Amino acid sequence: MIVHWHRRDLRPGDNRGLARAASTDEPVVPLFVLDPSVLEHASPIRVACLLEALESLRSWYRAHGSDLLVVRGEASTAVPRVATAHDAATVVWNEDYSGLARKRDQAVRTALTDEGIAAESVHDAIHHEPGSITPNQGDHYSVFSYFWKKWRDRDKRPPADEPEASDLAAVSGDPIPSLDEVGFDDPEATPPTVTTAAARERVADFCSGPIYEYAALRDYPAESGTSRLSPHLKWGTIGPRELYAATERAAERAASDGDRESVREFQRQLAWREFYAHVLAFNPNTVTEDFSGYDNEIDWHDDPDALEAWKAGTTGYPIVDAGMRQLRADGWMHNRVRMLVASFLTKDLLTDWRAGYAWFREKLADHDTANDVGGWQWAGSTGTDAQPYFRVFNPMKQGREYDPDAEYIREYVPELADATAEEIHGWHDLEPPERERIAPDYPGPIVDHAERRDRAIALFERARGEASE
Repeated sequence: MIVHWHRRDLRPGDNRGLARAASTDEPVVPLFVLDPSVLEHASPIRVACLLEALESLRSWYRAHGSDLLVVRGEASTAVPRVATAHDAATVVWNEDYSGLARKRDQAVRTALTDEGIAAESVHDAIHHEPGSITPNQGDHYSVFSYFWKKWRDRDKRPPADEPEASDLAAVSGDPIPSLDEVGFDDPEATPPTVTTAAARERVADFCSGPIYEYAALRDYPAESGTSRLSPHLKWGTIGPRELYAATERAAERAASDGDRESVREFQRQLAWREFYAHVLAFNPNTVTEDFSGYDNEIDWHDDPDALEAWKAGTTGYPIVDAGMRQLRADGWMHNRVRMLVASFLTKDLLTDWRAGYAWFREKLADHDTANDVGGWQWAGSTGTDAQPYFRVFNPMKQGREYDPDAEYIREYVPELADATAEEIHGWHDLEPPERERIAPDYPGPIVDHAERRDRAIALFERARGEASE
């Protein structure tokens, strides 16, 4: 037999590791390990999504005469134990790119070798593995635009086939544990449905029409202008090649050059995910350290009250608060607003980006280490291709531009339901008695944006000077 160890590839189709295992003459034993050393970095909403995806994948295997073995324990012990129990000569898995994942995988590889079992890993989660798109000097790009030019012109593999029932071993597994049984409380937000069926339905709906308006609408949080596929990409309930092929078919159906350019813009966002995966693969320390080398030079403020107001969505900046409340209500946040709230935390509240990253990791159903670290360091001006430190998002201007009628704000900040759009976007300029009359339960701004913008620029200029000494 041969074992396929599922991790963040919770799907049967377009799964290159599973297809590799199925291409042998050996029956495939499907395996997932609930590893406590991995779960300690998890959160209730992400584990809830994981368990649902596992149940869905198990149903597919059972319908094909097999089962998904879900076992608990350290992967370096559990994987060899299952392989030995099924007399498997080889274990196959798909590569992960974070530092923790690679340490885990090396420990598993060593344990398998000690048992005389072969280990084979396959690149699956992204189109072009780290080290395959490089500048003339160096192992990866640090500027996205250069990476994108090469990424878009590279041939993409076709989706991998699903295994046949005859490829699979006739095994039977124990029940998948509940959220409580693996040590997590119910999440604050209602988790999204994370299954391959849900992913494929969303891809089909998006590529049937909304993808042609993506470029025009993707920055407007009140519009349904984004794909909402990020939880599926995080858990691998849709394969990257299957998704890309769907976008290529959409481009072929496009009625105009503008429609095709909109498809291309969505593909560009897929490339951003891969760019950050490449950066993380070669710089695993960026999970805790600034890519730019600012570490220990930026004099971040330690203001617990301001951080708590940001988390709670009570900063007195309406679009910031709407985003933070969407995060807690939905386990998701619109991408434009993610950038805005990250800029607000780092530039207006002068708070270390790592505090924001930790909160997103706790609350996001789609938390992805590479993508979130990259995004937070971009907003905090400490990463690759970062937002220049002197460009500070103005939350009032952003609200006016991207939520002009304040629809999104009113949805998530009900205290402002009776306020006009002009009052909402001008909230910072109103006198306290006027705010009290309009929305007595909503706070005034906790900081002055203009003053904090100047302080942020000075803080970064001082850090740049010290870092160069």
